[in-house]
Amino acid sequence: MQTQTKTMKESVNEKWNKRPLIISGPCSAETEEQVMETATRLANTGKVDMLRAGIWKPRTKPGLFEGIGVKGLAWLDKAKKLTGLPITVEVATAKHVEDSLQFDVDVLWIGARTTVNPFSVQAVADALRGVDIPVLIKNPVHPDLDLWCGAIERLQKVGVEKIGMIHRGFSNYGNMEYRNAPMWHLPIEMKRRFPGMLLICDPSHICGNRTMLQAVAQKSIDLDFDGLMIESHIDPDRAWSDAKQQITPERLGEMLDELKWRSENTDAKEFITALATLREQINHIDDELLTLIGQRMKIADKIGTYKKENNITILQTNRWNDILERAFKKGEHLGLSKEFITKYYDAVHLESINHQNKIMND
Repeated sequence: MQTQTKTMKESVNEKWNKRPLIISGPCSAETEEQVMETATRLANTGKVDMLRAGIWKPRTKPGLFEGIGVKGLAWLDKAKKLTGLPITVEVATAKHVEDSLQFDVDVLWIGARTTVNPFSVQAVADALRGVDIPVLIKNPVHPDLDLWCGAIERLQKVGVEKIGMIHRGFSNYGNMEYRNAPMWHLPIEMKRRFPGMLLICDPSHICGNRTMLQAVAQKSIDLDFDGLMIESHIDPDRAWSDAKQQITPERLGEMLDELKWRSENTDAKEFITALATLREQINHIDDELLTLIGQRMKIADKIGTYKKENNITILQTNRWNDILERAFKKGEHLGLSKEFITKYYDAVHLESINHQNKIMND
């Protein structure tokens, strides 16, 4: 038994350091048969490193499926013995940790709804004190990097050595394209703050659908992410949770083959590779900026409608001066010149005026 445990531990360490690291499995463990068949079919692709499944599911409203509970851990343990795939589950409480360790779960992850609560993260961290197990941490639901950093630091303080990050997108008011807006600049900032720390992408929760999975996965690869966590189900349309974003194991294998994986070079081409990566980051940040400006103009349109209905002029000089002064102060701390701020805001202001002018004279 000790030899088997040591072998599995060595396998987990090897896969943890593998690039790319691919984690897949159903959003939720539903039945023993579903878990076993999913694990077998994923193993048959030869492309999956770890098996994931939700055992406890934090749901927005009561009455929804909240996970099968502890008995699902026995199914995962059986699936691991059958396929050799290490298993990983989400934990949100100290009891979840205790139960998972009892069933020899190999890797734990902290979900987005837990990361937002420092008390919950600390409870999980305290339960892991002195335990040698890798832990992944999903970004918080909302775009607050301090919470994400805080969760990492809490685990580091109790001695957890193998820590990784999962980017699953952020809840964003007004966002219509994604289930959770990727906001790529935020995980990029986390890579800067924690250089060398494992960072994988969860396209399933970013997209909320199957159609965009490959495109989002490719973006993360182009941004030098270290792997993917993608939800897979033997019959996605009948899944008990998150049916729209899951794919079959076979489709997962096809998608992984279609992705363009980037290799890291240390030869003379290193400079070119690094430059290409940085430019790709800029492209994604520019996309985010354009999206935000587009949202700003929609709000300007609404303001224009109110002004028209109340016979108010488009230009409000005092309001514009306040905006500029606020921007100057903010820009100074961000290393942006007053000249640039002026030119940028003048352009945005002019576009806003044009939008409102069309509404006024429609």
